Amino acid sequence: MGDFFVHETSIIDRNVQIGNGTKIWCFCHIQSGAQIGANCSFGQNVNIANNVKIGNRVKIQNNVSVYEGVELEDYVFCGPSMVFTNDLTPRGRYPKGSLGYRKTLIRHDATLGANCTVVCGNIVGEYATIAAGAVVTRDVKPYALMAGIPARRIGWVCQCGQVLNENFTCPDCGMEYVCSNGDLVLKNTG
Repeated sequence: MGDFFVHETSIIDRNVQIGNGTKIWCFCHIQSGAQIGANCSFGQNVNIANNVKIGNRVKIQNNVSVYEGVELEDYVFCGPSMVFTNDLTPRGRYPKGSLGYRKTLIRHDATLGANCTVVCGNIVGEYATIAAGAVVTRDVKPYALMAGIPARRIGWVCQCGQVLNENFTCPDCGMEYVCSNGDLVLKNTG
């Protein structure tokens, strides 16, 4: 095992990989086959299901379950009580198991706000921000600011997380972007 912290009330199953510097706080459960990167932070009552892959420096707030079929790349932020799913047609009477799970991918540096839901089978693009309480039902473009039920793009965000102004410039860090064919890209400064 590496150099990481696990609170005494948490359960770590066998066959789990946890990177150095990761902190797993109280009442968490990390299930068999999970791969967790370095310097992550899991708040109270986080469940990481079997075979989930989590990158480096991911922050998962209290009361989040990351189900099998979900992958989080580096620097993803999961707000308190946000929800992932992994089956579009669940039935208690007719369980399908992992063969019925739809893959969900959260790209690096994306933010998932408190109490939002990401329906399985979708990709949330890098640096995207999902507002608190939003429900993601389709793929999300990089840098998109999504809100509502179902989630719709209401703006764009900078790599630093701030909402961009009408000129696609960040009011905080000054980074400039260009919107081309419905996609946002960093402005070429060289």
